[in-house]
Amino acid sequence: MSFEFRILMFGIGTALVIFVIIADISEVEEEIANIEDSRKFHLKSVALQSNRSSDLNAAPTSLVTYRKSKVSSLASPSDIKRKTSNSSSSEWTFNRTLSNLIRKNILKFLDAERDISILKSTFKPGDVIHYIFDRQSTTNISENLYHLLPTVSPMKNQHYRKCAIVGNSGILLNSSCGREIDSHDFVIRCNLAPVEEYAADVGLRTSLVTMNPSVVQRAFQDLNSEEWVQRFVQRPQSLSGSVLWIPAFMAKGGEERVEWAIRLILLHTVNVRTAFPSLRLLHAVRGYWLTNHVQIKRPTTGLLMYTMATRFCDEIHLYGFWPFAHDPDGKPVKYHYYDTLTYHYTSSASPHTMPLEFRTLSALHRQGALRLHTGPCKPPT
Repeated sequence: MSFEFRILMFGIGTALVIFVIIADISEVEEEIANIEDSRKFHLKSVALQSNRSSDLNAAPTSLVTYRKSKVSSLASPSDIKRKTSNSSSSEWTFNRTLSNLIRKNILKFLDAERDISILKSTFKPGDVIHYIFDRQSTTNISENLYHLLPTVSPMKNQHYRKCAIVGNSGILLNSSCGREIDSHDFVIRCNLAPVEEYAADVGLRTSLVTMNPSVVQRAFQDLNSEEWVQRFVQRPQSLSGSVLWIPAFMAKGGEERVEWAIRLILLHTVNVRTAFPSLRLLHAVRGYWLTNHVQIKRPTTGLLMYTMATRFCDEIHLYGFWPFAHDPDGKPVKYHYYDTLTYHYTSSASPHTMPLEFRTLSALHRQGALRLHTGPCKPPT
């Protein structure tokens, strides 16, 4: 091989290497630009508020500013009452433009229609699953769980004008919000909370309800007697075809309770549409909020449901979201409206950052992206 030919080949190879490096740099720059665009989203959303009335313009705060403050600086419940009061519907106006922008940005991280549940086509019985928060631990897809996996997404092609997400705070007691909650087109509830005996305050309608594995132990005494088994079965039986959303693969320790619940659902032919969230959902939701400088540790069920609901709901209303030991008037608030637990949140012990989440939702309320109901509801006219 001549010396001139070797020089030519070396030159061609060098040119190819330089071309690949330039291409890689271009891809990195494009990815950085996409991330920065997403981070600027809420700053742009505030600018969109300029056409709104002056009292609303004074309140909105970009989520970007949250990184500069601490949870301990959260406004007092009485101040929050002033900002989120239900006293007059004219005090809150739905900002459709901002809501659509939030939906568009969340879709960059997740698609709730797809991520709300894994499907039968994804796994087969016996397949190994790594837990989301404990990657070293695994479980298997049981025959019973596989039987309950949906063949298509339970939210496929679904869209609603007004949705309610109902948290479980004791702030709902004596609120008279039941009828108002039931008036929504789609109602999401959390952790199989009871509704019948609290219907005047929380309503009865349920379109989707979550069930963390710990609920079997905490609310149904680990099904340790026939009485508790019957109590558990009655709750999903009352759903009448609604979606039962079971996060079965979050962390090791709940697999037995998930299997118990699944067996009872199959044994009693309970009319529910089960859903098991995708393995990427939690990280995708957390990624969206972290990108917007909301430094959550692990999103609560309520924040998860809001983030997903933006996909299939136009206007979202939140009830029963209140992470404080006292209401705006200083009266004690039960941790859950349906039990005797008292408020026990500590930021160091909890995997959640509830006050920070609440502050975030309060800001979105002031901007008109969602409505946060924290007081009694108006009686029907």
